[in-house]
Amino acid sequence: MSYRAPLDEMRFTLEEVAAVEGLKATGAFPDFSADLTVAILDEAAKLAENVLAPLNKVGDAEHCKLADDKVTTPTGFPEAYAQFVEGGWQGLQFSTDNGGMGLPRALGVTVLEMIQGSNLSFGLGPMLTYGAIEALIEHGTDEQKAMYLPKLITGEWSGTMNLTEPSAGSDVGALRTKAEPNPDGSWAISGQKIFITWGDHDCAENIIHLVLARTPGSPDGTKGISLFIVPKVLPDGSANSLKAIGLEHKLGIHGSPTCTMEYAGATGWLIGGENAGMRCMFTMMNSARLNVGVQGVGIAERAYQQALAYASDRKQGRAIDAEGPAPHAIIHHPDIKRTLSLMKAKIAAARAICVSCAVAADLAYHGDEDEEKAAAKRREELLTPIAKAWSTDVGVEVASANIQVHGGMGYIEETGAAQHLRDARITPIYEGTNAIQAIDLVGRKLSMADGAAFDELYADIDQTIESCLTSSHPDLPPLGERLRDSLEALQEAADWLAEADMKDRLAGATPFLTLAGETVGGWLLCVGAVSARRRQKENVGDPAFAAQRIALANFYAEAVMTLAPSRVDDITMGADMIDEVGFGL
Repeated sequence: MSYRAPLDEMRFTLEEVAAVEGLKATGAFPDFSADLTVAILDEAAKLAENVLAPLNKVGDAEHCKLADDKVTTPTGFPEAYAQFVEGGWQGLQFSTDNGGMGLPRALGVTVLEMIQGSNLSFGLGPMLTYGAIEALIEHGTDEQKAMYLPKLITGEWSGTMNLTEPSAGSDVGALRTKAEPNPDGSWAISGQKIFITWGDHDCAENIIHLVLARTPGSPDGTKGISLFIVPKVLPDGSANSLKAIGLEHKLGIHGSPTCTMEYAGATGWLIGGENAGMRCMFTMMNSARLNVGVQGVGIAERAYQQALAYASDRKQGRAIDAEGPAPHAIIHHPDIKRTLSLMKAKIAAARAICVSCAVAADLAYHGDEDEEKAAAKRREELLTPIAKAWSTDVGVEVASANIQVHGGMGYIEETGAAQHLRDARITPIYEGTNAIQAIDLVGRKLSMADGAAFDELYADIDQTIESCLTSSHPDLPPLGERLRDSLEALQEAADWLAEADMKDRLAGATPFLTLAGETVGGWLLCVGAVSARRRQKENVGDPAFAAQRIALANFYAEAVMTLAPSRVDDITMGADMIDEVGFGL
């Protein structure tokens, strides 16, 4: 089973759940329209389905190769990348002033989902370039923007993010890479970086590395870190003093070159000011965190599609309600139906979280009023760790469920089910582990703006609860009750954490993020159900699709949101109970 872009689900999420049409009021997207959305999604689907998806297994089997200081990607990757560049996909969500298409980021992440779902290894390259572009737009000088943005936005050049070192992983402040000033105003960068995604490859003409390093006399820790633009090919056309000296042998994403990079006095240029590296890098990191969440959605969607196809075809046993002689297709078995339903519901919830986060980012940047922009920024910052962590957890869960649906055949590499789980497993780790996202949620976002971010979220969920409870559709009031129970659990846990000491807060951080993800995802599915009911009453669109969206929300409410009260007990158990388990230390 190959990949098919879920266009109906994507459009519904954009238009009815995340209300992307509201962005037109900002005036920032004059060319944006429903018709253009359809055209963009249709064309992106062709690239994903016909070009990228067939290369997914090729990349997994062939791996990338390093020889003579050069990295080559699997068969077909350079040609696919050329088609990606020709379509202008890298610049879709960037302004026309910078050479992009000038369309919303919300549409950009929807296209990105197709790219990641069809071929996660390939999609990592453009994903890192997004972050490099955003860092240059936000922090680069006019000269730097003129030099690098045009070809980064076309995709002719790619970008990377160089943080991690052998002795400095999540503790970025421990990095040792050095930057020494050159007489001409440039810097000489020396050091080694590991886990550099698409650090070298044969797809783009040039690779623009954004490298964290220390300048002479800089303070210890993160306060003494600066960011440098270090191109593989210098402006005069000569090769820079950098190279890939190793390729990581990984569990998955074999088609993505993950490099150990060596900088030996490589020429670089400071971006954003000396000792301002972390501020600049977080522009890239925040972009990457949402986009990694989208990876979770994409890989989950592909795994779900494969499970559905296999279950529809595989015959085994006698199903209770199936007609005809046994054996029946296993999709008729209630447990398989339940597994597929849970996969589908969680994917829809995760997709809604990611697209809603992107809409908030668009409003935060382009909103008309300062108050509107500030509220949107709070929503973006609140949703970002949830989008990254909860969506990638869903990706792993759904990919694992796909193997379970396949049974023993799922454990065999030839079916392709195992690859999706191997590929998905990195997503909860990179760009800030999911535990780091949870710590961010309880440590900073919970108290952000004196709790305004969470209070605004609660108010929006309350409005949806009211819409459900007062609906004439018999399925919506029970949905409102489940959402209300989940919200109350989230509020109870948040209130406890706000008063808890730091040790207890950190002990409850991960289950709190799970509760937040389940509640926010459920809320957005309820928003979709209310919209689907309106469509039914107004005879708009496919009535069967609208009924399915209401049913999906109700299933999620019973299967997921009913767990909310028990999540509170997990969150509030405190650190002492955990310590009492003992670890022989």
